[in-house]
Amino acid sequence: MSNPHLVSTEQLAAELSAPDLVVVDASWYLPAQNRNGRAEYEAGHIPGAVFFDIDAVSDKTSNLPHMLPRPEDFARAVGALGIGDGKRIVIYDGAGLFSAPRVWWTFRTFGARDVAILDGGAPKWRAEGRAWTDEPTQIRPATFTARLDHGAVAGMDDVKRALANGTQVVDARPAERFRGETAEPRPGLPSGHIPGSLSVPASSMIAEGRLRSPEEIAAAFVTGGVDVTKPVLTTCGSGVSAAILTLALESLGRSGKSLYDGSWTEWAGSPENPVATGPA
Repeated sequence: MSNPHLVSTEQLAAELSAPDLVVVDASWYLPAQNRNGRAEYEAGHIPGAVFFDIDAVSDKTSNLPHMLPRPEDFARAVGALGIGDGKRIVIYDGAGLFSAPRVWWTFRTFGARDVAILDGGAPKWRAEGRAWTDEPTQIRPATFTARLDHGAVAGMDDVKRALANGTQVVDARPAERFRGETAEPRPGLPSGHIPGSLSVPASSMIAEGRLRSPEEIAAAFVTGGVDVTKPVLTTCGSGVSAAILTLALESLGRSGKSLYDGSWTEWAGSPENPVATGPA
């Protein structure tokens, strides 16, 4: 069965000039990766692609990184990128599959109906010798009507209620960070995990920059002690890789109940919250 949330490089190449299609470069990297998404986009991108900056299109009133903006701010930002109502949206990133799911989740959370991720992202596209350019994309502003799905986004209090009522809270960070064995990438933030949460690293969902098969995804959730037939709330370091778990759940035909936008950065940065170490 094909994955409705993924578009193949062959499919995108065949429809690249379609007037109702917008290709979005959503590249973003952790500081330790020493890569710059915008600089890479300007150096080269899929022809016609626009760049979505998750740090710029965010809630500027929050001291947390790349939190969801207000609906009107999101609508204004993506409209300026030429993304309007009725457009088909295909998102890719420079890692293959890392930050694109976050932007996929963001568009869906604000009401976009036809949004998918390029399977294999820029690495697969380029390895196949497909069109690539450094020419600036000509943008015609559009109107996007943003309708926030409040149920898709979890705050800190929602996480506490989820744990109290038995909803599974699943952490996408590397297992060593979950267990408190290695440092967090953000200075001053303790490692460890939300007490009662489960560990399913986002990396277990990916092979060579592509989403694994449904069978492998299901097995990874089982290994982490997750029952995918029951509600799941996803979390990570700052709300990016959690979306990989959300994508994986959706690919199994299951719904990620919600994504904790502030994630570990908010939880561990709040002194009143307990921090657990060791295995789940």
